[in-house]
Amino acid sequence: MERYDLVYQLYDEYDTKTLREFQEFVDVFPAVDSRVALEHWQGATEELEERKDEIRSSFAAGETFAEIAARATRDQAFTALDLEAKYGRAVNVLVLDVDETLRSAGGTDNEIPRETLHLLTEFYDAGVPIVICTGQTLENVKGFAIQGLGSEIVHSGDLSIVYEAGTGVFTPGHGADTKQLLYEDLEEEIRTVFDDVRSRVLPEAPEDLRRGCHLQGNEFNVTMKPNYETGSADAREIIDEALVYLIDLLADAVGDALENGDGDGESALDDETITDWTRAFYAAQDPEIRAVLESEGSYPDLDDDTIPDALAAVLERIDVAYYEADAAEIGSLELNKVVGVERALDVLGVDDPFALVMGDSKSDLRVMQWVAENDAGIAAAPEHASQDTLEHVLETDELVFDRGKSVDVLRTVYALNRLARLS
Repeated sequence: MERYDLVYQLYDEYDTKTLREFQEFVDVFPAVDSRVALEHWQGATEELEERKDEIRSSFAAGETFAEIAARATRDQAFTALDLEAKYGRAVNVLVLDVDETLRSAGGTDNEIPRETLHLLTEFYDAGVPIVICTGQTLENVKGFAIQGLGSEIVHSGDLSIVYEAGTGVFTPGHGADTKQLLYEDLEEEIRTVFDDVRSRVLPEAPEDLRRGCHLQGNEFNVTMKPNYETGSADAREIIDEALVYLIDLLADAVGDALENGDGDGESALDDETITDWTRAFYAAQDPEIRAVLESEGSYPDLDDDTIPDALAAVLERIDVAYYEADAAEIGSLELNKVVGVERALDVLGVDDPFALVMGDSKSDLRVMQWVAENDAGIAAAPEHASQDTLEHVLETDELVFDRGKSVDVLRTVYALNRLARLS
């Protein structure tokens, strides 16, 4: 029989909903010191195996179909079939953003759900490396990774952390390659600009910004975060102000770098002119930034096409990112999640990647586009992802999931990998 027919039979003839409920209970049952609770768990485990045995005995590939039925819904299983038919291979590495992807303040109390963590351990047990790819600091990521996945997985040599959106890569268990500071490879001029901005960002900030924001503890990127609840009106107001402040501070630092460098005369622009050009440059790069500048009364009436070459040459290497009511950030365009992921895959020894890339932001989109251009994977995003990210996912495989439900895509890919083994 065709696989589609077999999957129809599986979900039509068996109570897969109850099977999945037993599987989830067994998987995420908390460690408790209670004889009654343990007896209940043991009973559920026995019932689960009996139901799986019914499926195992009814299909030639019974083990595969029993595990698919226990993990994936009907729709997820058919999506997995479509993916297997389209790509003809299993996912061999997971590339996962964290905030608003694996966990969501709106749907999971800002914690990674236990069912998601358990399924990640299933992938790990199946030999699929995990790359956590985030804008967070290394220490933050290490903390929740060890707490959620366990120290054994984190230090196994099969997990890598791309942190601060690609400025560094941490892959425990790989000797001299364990921690790689990618920002050290940047030219001195760019490092000087970042050092200048970082040293001045809080001391020179207006009083309301110093009270309303804090500096995220990055090794390289400069990120201002609100001292208010993310997504609130107060957070939005302070981050909009912080964005304008960061752009202007960056303009001043770049101006100093040009003045102290080997410029060709274009560096003689006065500070006010450089500030206006820098605002115009980043407004042209991102409509969200332009909207904030306009709302703050800081949008210059300038044509960015005529920006001096020396200034443009520096700004084209520096990224200004705006996350509404969440963060304003300066990073290097030469250091992004793609660069970090490539380095992580190299350390992990993934020579022919076919990755599941999950994320919600523009920085995640770059990784998604990279795997699409290189036939190296598939992409998934939450329904509240940035517009460009969501459009990319919808135009490829439509792997869009509800807020806080990243586990749904992981279940689909789990089924895909099981089906790919049959080939």
